[in-house]
Amino acid sequence: MADSSFDIVSKIDRQEVDNALNQAAKELSQRFDFKNTGASIEWQGELGVELEADTEERVLAALEVFRDKLVKRSISLKALDAGEPRSSGRTYKITCALTAGISQEQAKKLGKIIRDDGPKKVKVAVQGEELRVSSSSRDDLQTVIALVQEANLDFPVQFVNYR
Repeated sequence: MADSSFDIVSKIDRQEVDNALNQAAKELSQRFDFKNTGASIEWQGELGVELEADTEERVLAALEVFRDKLVKRSISLKALDAGEPRSSGRTYKITCALTAGISQEQAKKLGKIIRDDGPKKVKVAVQGEELRVSSSSRDDLQTVIALVQEANLDFPVQFVNYR
């Protein structure tokens, strides 16, 4: 019998992030506490977001609104890398980056966790920005999924191509 396998990836759904950004922008334009503060949120490139407001407190509050919208859209906050508020003339700005993909360092860390604590028959192979986990036993794969979900990782992971 052929080995069963699945892939561990770190992806974000760009459309869901766009929906969260649009909802946050709408809330910023309608909420009373954001009136006349110049609060705005917009895309900066493919995976960047920039928030802007008149005061540091308002820009931090706008970031909190955006985080709430991401959580409601099932996007892990581990994928959001928000910078510190910085003064830009009369306004304050926060630049956020959305991270996707598993780096080589993260892949090694994940592979080590699986090899050390997982079932012995499981094989792990790094394939670009994802990890392929394979085993002859589907129960072992389920154990690895549970192990990775319990691990305190600093990046979001999803499990795809389970076969």
